[in-house]
Amino acid sequence: MSVQSAGSGRGVTTTTLREMKRRGEKIAALTAYDYLFARLVDEAGTDVVLVGDSLAQVVLGYDSTLPVTLDDMIHHARAVRRGVRRALLVVDLPFLTYQVSREEAIRNAGRVLKETGAAAVKLEGGSPEIADTIRDLVRVGIPVMAHLGFTPQSVNTIGTRVQGREAGGLERLLAEARAVEEAGAFSVVLELVPGPIAAAVTASLSIPPIGIGAGAGCDGQVLVLHDMLGLNEGFTPRFLRRFGELGEATRAAVGGYVEAVRSGEYPAAEHTFE
Repeated sequence: MSVQSAGSGRGVTTTTLREMKRRGEKIAALTAYDYLFARLVDEAGTDVVLVGDSLAQVVLGYDSTLPVTLDDMIHHARAVRRGVRRALLVVDLPFLTYQVSREEAIRNAGRVLKETGAAAVKLEGGSPEIADTIRDLVRVGIPVMAHLGFTPQSVNTIGTRVQGREAGGLERLLAEARAVEEAGAFSVVLELVPGPIAAAVTASLSIPPIGIGAGAGCDGQVLVLHDMLGLNEGFTPRFLRRFGELGEATRAAVGGYVEAVRSGEYPAAEHTFE
């Protein structure tokens, strides 16, 4: 799908994603955390750029998403905004910025939109409390992308495993997906969900589910940029396809630089001002 076919040259909106689902066009989403990568991802035609709380692991070096702060997310989202011209920019609300109260959720989500220029926020879960929070955010004009299945902010209670395989798993995910749709979410991420279950959820919704480790039956896919570029070399889950090997290429380039400096080959005459 060309850049023009998704956004018609005007930029992708939440309405664009619904129209893409209706037309059967797949949605391509990626994370970004800085200006240069955001510009490259946007220029390549990505429909949705997500400043994910995976920032905690792939950029800041934490073991989970839990330590990342709202200020961290805003700082990086502002940089990404400067690189994005066409894609829909969505920013994750980090742990404990929307769970304590709906009033605090509105305040924090509003801060994200005001200070970053993002178009929407993403939050995790499909409980009645989360659905009510989504409803309140949408009511004050804050678009929300939901997130079901494996929810990384709940890693200490659910572990890291595929969700929905248990008895009643399909019914639970269907109920949660319909709840966030009814609350006003414009899309929902399905993470680590068996393919047939994700396909059933997708078929039941008018909003587009975007999968990560959820099979081809979703309306779109999202990956962490550093993972799909091969920069996060130790991370090799079943669902991940590497579309580049930048970790290996970067190591080789830096090694060449170090060797050239130590040998005196660089800088040469052509790199020196007269």
